[in-house]
Amino acid sequence: MPTKTPQTLTLGDQLKIFGRSGLEQAAWNYPRLQNLGFCYIMIPAIERLYADKADRQAAATRHLASFNTMPYMQSLITGVTLSLEEQHARGDAVSAADINAMKVGMMGSLAGVADPVWWGTWRPILSAFAASLALSGFGIVGPLVFFIAWNLVRLGFRWWAQRWGYQQGLHVIDYLGSGILQKLTLGASIVGMFVMGALVPRWVRVQLQFSWTTSTHTDYTLQKVLNQLMPGLIPLVLTLGCVWLLRHHVKPSWLLGGVLVISLVGYALGLLN
Repeated sequence: MPTKTPQTLTLGDQLKIFGRSGLEQAAWNYPRLQNLGFCYIMIPAIERLYADKADRQAAATRHLASFNTMPYMQSLITGVTLSLEEQHARGDAVSAADINAMKVGMMGSLAGVADPVWWGTWRPILSAFAASLALSGFGIVGPLVFFIAWNLVRLGFRWWAQRWGYQQGLHVIDYLGSGILQKLTLGASIVGMFVMGALVPRWVRVQLQFSWTTSTHTDYTLQKVLNQLMPGLIPLVLTLGCVWLLRHHVKPSWLLGGVLVISLVGYALGLLN
């Protein structure tokens, strides 16, 4: 019976795995979500670590279990999984059940922290900056800045997360259990709300046309009075109204249509400028 030689993942193996990580959701399915994509990502590691066909089949089957997380955070889970698979192949005290338990434990917590960081903070900030460039006369530069910056940060983070997870192994769980995820989520949520609040008066523009003349023959416009009392009040009210309707399950398409109708009718009646 041939003896198994302990194998170690090379940098080339990890680059192959990183290249496959972007295809995780290509085979997304309802029964087990991202499992096929995750198994596909792990194939180079399985081929490197396990010489026996039965061991390879067992490893592949292990990674066909249900799996679902925020795609960008999958790289961190992949890195830790690679470390555990390497230990399991060497015969260390890491079982298949330990690997599955780690994946299940990390995928939910990381998905919860990723949405406010990526979708609630980084994307609005970068989108606002790119849109400002486009509206300031830089044209195609705005979309190019968004595309390049988004992918540089995304790919750079994913590679770093995979490498760090591989190097740290289960020690990553100690970091996650120290409360850093809660602090990161809270901080990202605060920054995201601050950014969105700053964008409301800049991008939502409502100009009221209603005016009146006082007994002293002084003309006043409602928009000018509101600007003096509380600038941006009408855009804020409109935005909060849309948020309230979204939370009450009104479809975004209905909101867009409603805003368009209100704008046209208001302009036709002379209420909106």
